[in-house]
Amino acid sequence: MSDVLEKYLPSHAVSPLFKLIEQNNIHLKIVNERVTRHGDYRRKENGVHQITINANLNKFRFLITLVHEIAHLLAFDRFGRTIKPHGREWKFTFQQMMLPFIRPEIFPVQLLPLIAKHFKNPKASSDTDAQLSVALKSYDPENDKNYVFELPLGGVFRIYNGKVFKKGAKRRKRYECVEMDTGRIYLFQPNAEVELIAG
Repeated sequence: MSDVLEKYLPSHAVSPLFKLIEQNNIHLKIVNERVTRHGDYRRKENGVHQITINANLNKFRFLITLVHEIAHLLAFDRFGRTIKPHGREWKFTFQQMMLPFIRPEIFPVQLLPLIAKHFKNPKASSDTDAQLSVALKSYDPENDKNYVFELPLGGVFRIYNGKVFKKGAKRRKRYECVEMDTGRIYLFQPNAEVELIAG
């Protein structure tokens, strides 16, 4: 298992995460990309703890996602299964688990301040932290996608499921965009990756 982890994690993170996986009897599955999530945790009926992580994540996002999911398991074990999945018990557990990894041997120096800031109050998804998300995506392979914040006002774009939208004004943190087929308004995170059709 540790040789598999070498492929997906920064080298200095492999050993401590391998120990966590072993100690907690986790069945780790690395799966094809799911657009709606980077990973998930499930306790199966037979008591096995299963964590699935998308194979296409860069090493830094893979690490954060894996620790995020292990934090679910440990928070449920410590505080009981009635806690909110991303409530304060999980946040506390996630913060404590990430602390040993927030160092220059593991993350690039330019990411460290953004990660430290994020983990003062971690969100349910690192994607909702636009600054950190854009910084993490800079370590992904090149692709032909654009961020919503990069598009011109009125730009027309397509999302992963084929729906087409027109970019509108920014409302506090997110952008109001009109779905072309229905005229309904949706809010998009500035760092949502989309395909520009017409600018």
